[in-house]
Amino acid sequence: MPYFHAVAPATASQDTSASRIGVLLVNLGTPDAPTYFSVQRYLREFLSDRRVIDTSRLIWLPLLYGVVLPFRPLRTARNYRKIWMNEGSPLAVYSKRLAAKISSLLGATFGDRVQLELAMTYGNPSIARAIQSFASKGIDRLLVLPLYPQYCSSTTGSVVDGTNRALKRWRALPESRFINDYHDDGGYIDALAHKIRLHWDAKGERSHLLFSYHGIPVSYVEKGDPYQRQTEATTRLVVARLGLSDTEWSHCYQSRFGRVTWLQPYTLDKIKELAERGIRDLTVASPSFAVDCLETLEEVALEYRDRFLEWGGKRLTLVAGLNDDDEHAQALAAIIKNRLIGWD
Repeated sequence: MPYFHAVAPATASQDTSASRIGVLLVNLGTPDAPTYFSVQRYLREFLSDRRVIDTSRLIWLPLLYGVVLPFRPLRTARNYRKIWMNEGSPLAVYSKRLAAKISSLLGATFGDRVQLELAMTYGNPSIARAIQSFASKGIDRLLVLPLYPQYCSSTTGSVVDGTNRALKRWRALPESRFINDYHDDGGYIDALAHKIRLHWDAKGERSHLLFSYHGIPVSYVEKGDPYQRQTEATTRLVVARLGLSDTEWSHCYQSRFGRVTWLQPYTLDKIKELAERGIRDLTVASPSFAVDCLETLEEVALEYRDRFLEWGGKRLTLVAGLNDDDEHAQALAAIIKNRLIGWD
């Protein structure tokens, strides 16, 4: 009998002797369209999550509905339009392509015993839809891989919350495993280093390498979030793979929101400092993003480039995300296979 309630009984042609495993890949999410109301719906869901904004609801909700949601979607939708692809939002497009490659790799090893679904914490396709799909397939073991290399409560933690909410409706729960992070995984580090080398090869030269991670409030780290420690570990490992000296790279955090203190140094401050030091050519990598998105394609590649040029720099280029690269898919498939030991 499947582990989920309200699933059709197995037919004679179905193999009920072996467990069926569901692998859930989860990314942050994206608006369905680069329009004001679509962005507003997405931001409402995203910024209502207590893990994302842990300020008292009495303070935050009036600000959210009175200031943020009426005005922020105007600028955000405009920025999305700069990077929107024919197939949709880059984050959604690359996540789907990556999921398809990982699914193919898993299928080659496990056949149809392992089923993979892609979901978004906010927006579509939802975690609840993916869990329902698993239920219809008789999945009785569930492995969840958030597409966040470094653990953060406001990202990975929200995936755990969303998965558990979706499972609440089922009487008999699947045996579940969550992959908290893969910040120091050898395959992931190799893929990052290789991507940076390819970028430099295409440019014809190496330049100062800036590691720009998505920021989080300092208070989250003070409460025990391991994100800062893990980002620093990722940087050190990639630097070692590339054989860089201490003067050839920098580490910083982007995408601040609100007035609280976030992890420092801030990316814009670091870019300005590097320009003032006489560095004219800058390479930026964003290892906290599994695939390219608004924060990489618009914030780094466009906004930060323009600011660097204003401050005296000559060229700022973005190392493309790992996206659906074969090496990325292989690294994540290997992580999944390792976590399935004892289940297959």
